[in-house]
Amino acid sequence: MLRLTWVQPEDLIGHELRQAAQDGREVSGTERRWVAAGGHLAPERAGASSAPADPALRDLAAELLDELATIPSPREADEPTDLAGIKAACPAWPRSETAAHGSSYKASHEALHAAWLGRAAGCLLGKPVEKLPLAGIRAIAKSTGNWPLRSWFTGVGLAPEIAAAHPWNRRSAPTSLAENIDGMPEDDDLNYPLLNLMLLQRHGAEFTTEDVARLWLDELPAGRTFTAERVAYRNLLDGIEPPATAVRRNPFREWIGAQIRADVFGWTNPGDPARAAEQAHRDAVLTHTANGVYGEMFTAAVAAASSHATDIHEALRTGLGVVPPNSRYAQAIRLGMDLARTHRDFDTVVDELHRVYAAPAHHWVHVLPNAALLAAALTHADGDFEGSICRAVAGGWDTDSNGATAGSIAGLLAREPGALGERWTAPLRNRLATTVGGFNGIGFDELAGLTLEAAA
Repeated sequence: MLRLTWVQPEDLIGHELRQAAQDGREVSGTERRWVAAGGHLAPERAGASSAPADPALRDLAAELLDELATIPSPREADEPTDLAGIKAACPAWPRSETAAHGSSYKASHEALHAAWLGRAAGCLLGKPVEKLPLAGIRAIAKSTGNWPLRSWFTGVGLAPEIAAAHPWNRRSAPTSLAENIDGMPEDDDLNYPLLNLMLLQRHGAEFTTEDVARLWLDELPAGRTFTAERVAYRNLLDGIEPPATAVRRNPFREWIGAQIRADVFGWTNPGDPARAAEQAHRDAVLTHTANGVYGEMFTAAVAAASSHATDIHEALRTGLGVVPPNSRYAQAIRLGMDLARTHRDFDTVVDELHRVYAAPAHHWVHVLPNAALLAAALTHADGDFEGSICRAVAGGWDTDSNGATAGSIAGLLAREPGALGERWTAPLRNRLATTVGGFNGIGFDELAGLTLEAAA
């Protein structure tokens, strides 16, 4: 029996009810109606229920999803999605150097090479423990003498009872444990930067959201999309045009998906976080709204600032300038930074973040807890590469995505591949696997060269 995740109405409705509660929308009557009809609420981790719903229940789920979409969020004034509204809400919106007179900052091949390697290494570090609870990650690392986390995860020396209680991510362990790594395996956290590099190659810096949509349909296999991206893809096939693709029956529109697509826009706009954020916005609104969009804008702006910032703290402050200050996303970033500055022990930081963003209120792939953790990891490690990726992964939630973004930013700050350490770069073997056309097996040095061309 084929049960696709992230698309069936009966599986989406619980997530939409949860998102509505976060927004402050009054939907208790809708929830009672759904549960009384035999519907289930959102599972903590799974993306699909085990058995098909009765056709009548599925029809009700679709009806209720459309009904919920008509209920306005009381947070809309503080959390706009349109670019003009975002800029109006951001008193510290950075000046666009490129638009004014051309940025004096230039991308370098060495820094871009380090950023690509950093993204891959951070992603690969987090892959085997993706979906595991925080307690499981800590138990595995401690059992193998790797806590605080400082190296790849391994099954060598892992206590059998720990392995049984906390099994590895079944799809990732064969390619991402220390004893198995042989190049960088495929991952959506690398596929999207490849797609956005292709986007700039084909359409240039003034690409549109429609260009992004066409590129996805041409080059991105539907099975390689997840959560908000999968819903938006389905909406495109249904003839829905962006930005409505981000809204129609899409309860994942404020999850982490857009945040993992930001890097190339930051890398190719060195010293111009405003332009990077604007490009990120055009990409993000295909699939996300409000806080989901801010995730991509913030990350792009931080990456653009990291090309010249004196330290990670300056880059993070610059990134906050493109996020509405009263939004939940800005609050999450500030919380992560504040906790990291307050506590020497990073476990204490992580424990507090998990208390604030406890399940089931926030899914482990929601953008807010992951953004807070990302900011905390980068701040606490003071931008150090190894410290940043290890903290980001050790904090749980979306481990490979957070490791990838932390690695990208810290790698760019490191300025050259040698600063990342052979432990993290040698196993990658300068080889990336992907189903994105024309890129399978490409080296990270070649990707740096292509990115440099796109930045020119």
